[in-house]
Amino acid sequence: MGNLEKMKENYDRIVIPKELSIRIQQEIEKSRKQQEEKRKVDHVYRYKRLTRGMGAAAACICILFTAALNTSPVFAKEAAQLPVIGNLAQILTFRSYETETNDIAVSVEIPTIEMIEADTGIGIDAVNQEILDRCSQYADDAVLRAEEYRTAFLETGGTLEEWKEHEIRITVDYEIKQQSSHYLSFVVRGTESWTSAYNESNYYNLDLVTGRMVTLDDMLGANCSKLVNQSIREQIAERREGGEIFFTEEEGGFAGISEEVKFYINKEDHPVIVFEKYEIAPGSSGEIEFEIGGN
Repeated sequence: MGNLEKMKENYDRIVIPKELSIRIQQEIEKSRKQQEEKRKVDHVYRYKRLTRGMGAAAACICILFTAALNTSPVFAKEAAQLPVIGNLAQILTFRSYETETNDIAVSVEIPTIEMIEADTGIGIDAVNQEILDRCSQYADDAVLRAEEYRTAFLETGGTLEEWKEHEIRITVDYEIKQQSSHYLSFVVRGTESWTSAYNESNYYNLDLVTGRMVTLDDMLGANCSKLVNQSIREQIAERREGGEIFFTEEEGGFAGISEEVKFYINKEDHPVIVFEKYEIAPGSSGEIEFEIGGN
């Protein structure tokens, strides 16, 4: 028998005391418990670090939101127009873009009505499609008019430098007049900086109770034109005394409202009649408004 075999035989004959076996098992269990405790501590540490990170992220979001409100007029405008909880509908920007070609700047914001509560039975698809079509068509037509103006300007001796100084800008945007649980009232405008002949304003007044577009008759009663005409004439007389200038009827001034009269609903639920620039007063007066029933 070789030395290696003798050593193995002697090793196999060694009797391990029972106490040593128990001690080894205890040490193994002790080691397992220590590892488990370490894992728990590591888990708690990672959780705390994660929650601190989430808190920091939330703080960053808050800071960024506040900074955006202070530095971005567009963002602030959109944030200011967020609806009050409980409204049935809200106005959102459906499409927004800015372009500039041949020193013709175009800025477009197209709104859309969105129902907050489902199953109201209020149909808005046709209105939204009308708004989209009108805004898109206006922008396209305005660009074409500006391009034709540019061509004529250059063909008659104008230079590119002189054209750039015109600062041509086409704008399509909207303004919310009222957004409540009863009414949704807003105006969509199209303007061209170089001419007011094609400026366009379309007013939308939605009754969220009936689901229909509101008319003056709905708000003031059937055949309300007499009431409205009298109120406007009285307000014109008062404002003339205050120094405002209005055209006379002979000059093409106010002679009574038409069936296509434009109006919006203010926050007091009163209709406000709107006349376009130059319609009943000099262009320097801009749009002219008359609140009906506000006295």
